[in-house]
Amino acid sequence: MRRDIFQAIADPTRRAIIGLIALQAMTPNALADNFNISRQAVSKHLRILTECELITQEHQGREIYYSLEVEKIKEIDEWLSQFRAIWKAQFNQLDSVLSTLKQNKR
Repeated sequence: MRRDIFQAIADPTRRAIIGLIALQAMTPNALADNFNISRQAVSKHLRILTECELITQEHQGREIYYSLEVEKIKEIDEWLSQFRAIWKAQFNQLDSVLSTLKQNKR
């Protein structure tokens, strides 16, 4: 089952996992050490992130290392950029109103 990227990042644990592996590739056991959940629960989160192609896995001997798939993160950033433009316009309008109020107060 292919999952939605936004479903995947909606979970705070998965966002934390993304944050950790953004810094360096990590094994499931190393990731599990950062959370108060079972290794199996971490594996489930990793499976969801892998299905969404947000992370990739690389086998090194007996270990599996998970790393961030930067291109997928860029897709999220591009989607969010449309909202940044809206927020920026609204903040600019607010700045204008506040400046006008400040001028009128004097």
